[in-house]
Amino acid sequence: MPAYFRIDKEHKLVMSTIYGVFTLADGLAHQEQLLKDPDFDLNFSQLLDCAHVTKAELGPDDVRRLAQRSIFSSDARRAILVASDSVFGLARMFVMFREALGEKGIRIFHSLDEALYWVLDGSSAA
Repeated sequence: MPAYFRIDKEHKLVMSTIYGVFTLADGLAHQEQLLKDPDFDLNFSQLLDCAHVTKAELGPDDVRRLAQRSIFSSDARRAILVASDSVFGLARMFVMFREALGEKGIRIFHSLDEALYWVLDGSSAA
């Protein structure tokens, strides 16, 4: 599976990294792995690093399905790091679906430093 994560309990942060070819099955499996981890807390923030995705095999219905099942609190800060226009487009779709479901704290970034600053310090920069 082209995704892994690390949970930093001290900073209340889940750091997920996705790389290579990414599919709906990969996204659903990643959610399941997080839920099974005893250190996971739905109130933690998340940095979702998608900068190393070489190809996303996801259509709009797949993105909607991933967004319908959020394992994080609707108030949790979530930063999505992207490097390509195609992944940005999918991330933007995901954000729109999550916002329609009431999520307030999810942003997309092109810079790791800005993403970390926002997700950890609570700055309103986006």
